[in-house]
Amino acid sequence: MPEQSSGVGSTVPLLASRLVAPPPPEPVVLRPRLLRRLDSGTDGPVTLVRAPAGWGKTTLLAAWARAAASAPTWLSVETGDTATRLWSYLAAALGATDLPADRPDHLERLAAAVAGRDRPVVLVLDDLHRVTEPAALAGLEFLLRHAAQRLRLLVAARVDPALPLHRWRLRGELTEIDADELAFTTDEVADLLTTHGVAVPPASVPTLRERTGGWPAGLCLAALAARAAADPAAVLTGFGGEQPDVAGYLRDEVLAELPGDDVDLLRRLAVTGTVCDDLVMALTGPTGGEGRLADLARSTGFLHPDGLRPGWYRCQPLLADLLRADLAKLPDGQLRELHSRAAGWYAEQGQPADALRHALAAGDWDHATDLLLVGWPELVPYDPEPAGPPPPAPPVDRVDRDPELALAFAVDRARSADPSAAGHLRAAVAAARELPTPRRDRLRWLVAALEVALARLGGDPTAVRAAAARLRTLTGPPAGPVEAPRSGPVDASRSGDASRSVDASRSGDVLRSGSGDPRSGAADRADGHLVAGTADALADLSEGDLPGAGTAFDRLSAAARQAGRTRTELLCRSRAALAAAWHGRLREAEQGARETLGGPVTPADRSHAYLALAVVALYRDRPGEAEADLARADGPGYDPTVAAVAAFCRAQLRHDPAAAQRALAGARHRLADRPRAGALADRLLAAEADHCAARGDPATARELLESAVSTANPELAVARARVEVHAGDPGAARRALPPWDAPDADRWPVPVRLDAGLLDALLARRAGDTRRVGRVVEQVLELAVADGHRRVLTRAVPGVRDVLAEHLDSGTAHWAFVTDLLGDGDPPGAGEPVRYGEGPGRGLDEPLTERELTILRYLQSILSNVEIASELSLSVNTVKTHVRNIYRKLDATRRREAVRRARELHLI
Repeated sequence: MPEQSSGVGSTVPLLASRLVAPPPPEPVVLRPRLLRRLDSGTDGPVTLVRAPAGWGKTTLLAAWARAAASAPTWLSVETGDTATRLWSYLAAALGATDLPADRPDHLERLAAAVAGRDRPVVLVLDDLHRVTEPAALAGLEFLLRHAAQRLRLLVAARVDPALPLHRWRLRGELTEIDADELAFTTDEVADLLTTHGVAVPPASVPTLRERTGGWPAGLCLAALAARAAADPAAVLTGFGGEQPDVAGYLRDEVLAELPGDDVDLLRRLAVTGTVCDDLVMALTGPTGGEGRLADLARSTGFLHPDGLRPGWYRCQPLLADLLRADLAKLPDGQLRELHSRAAGWYAEQGQPADALRHALAAGDWDHATDLLLVGWPELVPYDPEPAGPPPPAPPVDRVDRDPELALAFAVDRARSADPSAAGHLRAAVAAARELPTPRRDRLRWLVAALEVALARLGGDPTAVRAAAARLRTLTGPPAGPVEAPRSGPVDASRSGDASRSVDASRSGDVLRSGSGDPRSGAADRADGHLVAGTADALADLSEGDLPGAGTAFDRLSAAARQAGRTRTELLCRSRAALAAAWHGRLREAEQGARETLGGPVTPADRSHAYLALAVVALYRDRPGEAEADLARADGPGYDPTVAAVAAFCRAQLRHDPAAAQRALAGARHRLADRPRAGALADRLLAAEADHCAARGDPATARELLESAVSTANPELAVARARVEVHAGDPGAARRALPPWDAPDADRWPVPVRLDAGLLDALLARRAGDTRRVGRVVEQVLELAVADGHRRVLTRAVPGVRDVLAEHLDSGTAHWAFVTDLLGDGDPPGAGEPVRYGEGPGRGLDEPLTERELTILRYLQSILSNVEIASELSLSVNTVKTHVRNIYRKLDATRRREAVRRARELHLI
């Protein structure tokens, strides 16, 4: 493309390279979920892709532009673009070079030219943050407002541009894609490594994703480093923010863009990892400033909201590495002071694990010991929580005098999955030999509790149960309900110095004398049983018994709440939520997961809670929401049981049945050595058979189901009935289908009961038993509505849509729900065309296009317009337009009428 003039009377050349999408980096990873988001966004006026440098904004937009059915108009914005310069380029981009930018009516004429287009034009503005002139942005908003809805803006920027985003957001006219969505998922990380030719063990992929936070630039740097290494897995495992390439990029592209005060604040915040305004003020004093975290999150993209806790943020791991390295260069006293302030704040907030880590880092041995003694049930680590380099080890003479200090250090090291934890544990046991009997006995309890944790971190359920049994034996029978925490409050007045005022239980004299000594272990017995019970439930989960573990976690969560053991409660609640979601109790699961995310959760608790929400979204047939929650759930720490649930979700969201079948088979085989994973494996097997049958291979589906160990499982029986329906053998389906309304069916997972009920109704309809059809469908709807189940209805076997449509016509208490399922619930004004013609018997005056015929075939299914759009990689509005044209050409007003008419004409 040659250089162009900027208009009549202008001598400033226009660079053709700014008017085309830049070439993609090689190799490039296609990301269909984001391409679909852009497709959907451009149905509306404005789409904003907002993230700092390195998050792949330009790469994504260029990939989308190349794949778009109609090429969008592209403009790369450059630093120094004034309003006049911007309008010159916009006129060239929009093909209006006869409208010079130096005329006072330029914008009006340009808006009129766009408004006169036959079809909307999509305008991509890359790096719009480079425009700082208010008149330029005001003119852009004017152009959008007066283009008669013929202009679609797709904007990429590092920060929010000065456009009326709040107004567009309020009107539902703004689609936003931020750094959280741009972050790579685990599957996308695996694709990126594959495209770079990097072969690593599967376990390295989620670890790398966790280390980088899914940051695209960091992942590319990691892939390049691994490709050039003799041991790629070792490079990825040790990849961090101190790597020269990563550190250089972060300093030049992220930190260099921020004011010095903000960089200093981020550096101080790196001492804790997750922060809120109150913690900021504890670390920096009142000058920290309320609201600065939210501003930094928007401007950097490297602070992310932490779960569902309002006002809490966590630093991106690679940036945190770099900032911690900078912190280590501070004078020793300054760094210890920061850790001491953090320890005091966390102790005051009832978060002893974080308080212990910072007390040890500050070298405050008394505080660390007291935290262990009064909060040990909350300090037992069940999952690794990597948190940077280890604190300095306590002096030998202090360990000899206080073996509990060595145990506190061992607890912290176990929390980070550091192998040195066992050595510190042995040191504590050795130093305890000369202790008085009460202290020695209680130390044995604490040692047993830590042995439970070490067995858990070692991944051996048998060793976990043995250690839990030893802890129960040492503590004896519980004397009664677990009491509330006995730790005394820490004074909040922590400012210039590191001094603390503490209650009497913190005094060294009291700790070593009389009945006030918390080392005597009074009332700790119930806590010991709570720790042992939690460990046993985690062992059940690890061995594959998700339902049984869920029941235990429900009970333990209630006990932990009564005892005030927040950390244990959140752990149990996150796992109970996952079990509830898997069983189909969606409301219960959603509530439990969101309550978990509203507390101070560990990375493992967060992953389990988001996975529970992903299962909920899957069964409610919200694929976009499910994908987003799965991305948030990504990370190391899943055992094969929980990993199988994640694999099930990912497989059900795939558009390729063969790929989904392979993913399910892989997850099922990884459960082979889990002695209690039968029910979980059966659901994976049933889903695998469904995908076989759906793609026209019922014979393979039957073989899969016949290979199951337990053929009495109702889930497999229902799956066999579905396969026979797909194969067109209703008799075999009826023989295979178990009675879904029998008393013992109440214990079945809800999706299985719903599947069985729908099959029962479908088979009754084929047998002509209309009364049974109506009764069964209403029961199914009652069960589905209670928790919002949709997927089992929208993705059912062929014929279920007709059953639901007939039930809607005959009357139902769930009319709105069924109408929505059938896709007949478009809002008023959706614009169905007026019928015309001579009646249903005539031929077509206007033939259907190939695209319309394709969509017509999909209309036979139970898929909604949104799902059809997803299957065909089209926008929803495009599908709706084709559907309206189909209705008009077929002289129909609704879906099933159009399908019936098409069958009469032998179009399908």
